[in-house]
Amino acid sequence: MRPSLLKSTAELLRRSRGYASSANPERKVAILGAAGGIGQPLSLLMKLNPLVSSLSLYDIAGTPGVAADVSHINSPALVKGFMGDDQLGEALEGSDVVIIPAGVPRKPGMTRDDLFNINAGIVKGLCTAIAKHCPNALVNMISNPVNSTVPIAAEVFKKAGTYDEKKLFGVTTLDVVRAKTFYAAKAGVPVTEVNVPVVGGHAGITILPLFSQATPSSNSLSQEDIEALTKRTQDGGTEVVEAKAGKGSATLSMAYAGAVFADACLKGLNGVPDIVECSFVQSTVTELPFFASKVRLGKNGVEEVLGLGELNDFEKKGLENLKGELKSSIEKGIKFAHGN
Repeated sequence: MRPSLLKSTAELLRRSRGYASSANPERKVAILGAAGGIGQPLSLLMKLNPLVSSLSLYDIAGTPGVAADVSHINSPALVKGFMGDDQLGEALEGSDVVIIPAGVPRKPGMTRDDLFNINAGIVKGLCTAIAKHCPNALVNMISNPVNSTVPIAAEVFKKAGTYDEKKLFGVTTLDVVRAKTFYAAKAGVPVTEVNVPVVGGHAGITILPLFSQATPSSNSLSQEDIEALTKRTQDGGTEVVEAKAGKGSATLSMAYAGAVFADACLKGLNGVPDIVECSFVQSTVTELPFFASKVRLGKNGVEEVLGLGELNDFEKKGLENLKGELKSSIEKGIKFAHGN
């Protein structure tokens, strides 16, 4: 049973894309915040990924136990745990992909903005270390508020002289995962066959699922259904926070989404063609400096930032409505990076 679970989980992450184990180079993945609510299941999922040869788990506390636990799993990745500031450099050295779920989670009544001051400082410190120890790594930002933490990271890297816009990603994959799940259930189509682009940002109204571009298309959904699906996708994080009644936020689904996006990055690095995922990146798709849209991934990270495609009137309105809030969040991150 367990070997089949390992196989099916790895297969799910592979998602039918080309994979030949003998042809893949060794890849090191570092997870910063590996002992937390997202970090632990994310560590488990990355240990199961056959593209990972070395898995570096870092946190301020608790990492030796997580690393020991995960290391017993009979999959190829070699696991090492690192703890505290003095071990951060060693944890990062030689990393191809760095995933950052570090920071405090949302609690009931908290907005992503409430998280800002704590998580912004954590991200700034970690990115300073990344610039020093693995400046060429692809950085996958999970720490919220992503709309601000990605601009913070960019400014830290610019200051260090290491910034490459092709290698910095805000992980918005959970918005896509939710949109797929909710759409499939409402449209009555197989969830594994569904694709829904989600653009904009990664908080509230800045999350804009483009259900008009969903595949397979469905004629059974009314405009009211689409509006309800949009709202549920935007409020998905709050739905989980409230359901956990003060005892956590979306950790398991976020870990899954983070593992899916990291897997796509690894495939891109390894030269697998046609790897496209939505991500919050430096962009000229709109007038905003950062924006989430479909991105083609490759050996250097971002190969191409894809356009929004054709939007219907509801989506056009949503796009205009999100710009003010997203612009403000981006500017808040840039200001923090320069002012602290």
